[in-house]
Amino acid sequence: ELFCIGKKGYEYFKKRDYKIVKYYQDLWLELNYNQAITLGNDIVSSYVNHQIESVSIIYNYFKNTGSQEVVSNKILPFNFKPDKKTLIADIIYEPSKIALVKSLVPKYFNTQIWQFLLESFASEQAARMLSMENATENAKEMIDELNLEFNKVRQGAITTEMLEIVGGAEALSN
Repeated sequence: ELFCIGKKGYEYFKKRDYKIVKYYQDLWLELNYNQAITLGNDIVSSYVNHQIESVSIIYNYFKNTGSQEVVSNKILPFNFKPDKKTLIADIIYEPSKIALVKSLVPKYFNTQIWQFLLESFASEQAARMLSMENATENAKEMIDELNLEFNKVRQGAITTEMLEIVGGAEALSN
């Protein structure tokens, strides 16, 4: 079951008959944290209602302007089991451990969703910028080639005109 963000992913999975639970259209137009909260609430609601067993997010990780990477992160269920290296027997939680988890987990989850959205948005913008730079460079090369071709044709026309003038002058002198 999929929660699709954006038209491309939706169209891709729709054509292949995947079950799309929700489609978030035009999310990128005015991207803000409240949209991440809405998305997070929809996912958590499906998880809490046992409609889904786990949640993995697939997104574009922004490495740098020229490089993005598709990444998959499993974000639900959370693993609350401590490492064997960590000794937590003497920790006292105030408020209780359950109250802390209930308070912090939704904030953490929504922040994770927000990070994934920002990474994907930055990756898309970088890809667009790179495409525009490549298009500009290709246009400059094409202009240079066309200028060279134009100059060759113009030089050929000038040479032909001069030959006609010289030929005409020779004809008059005979």
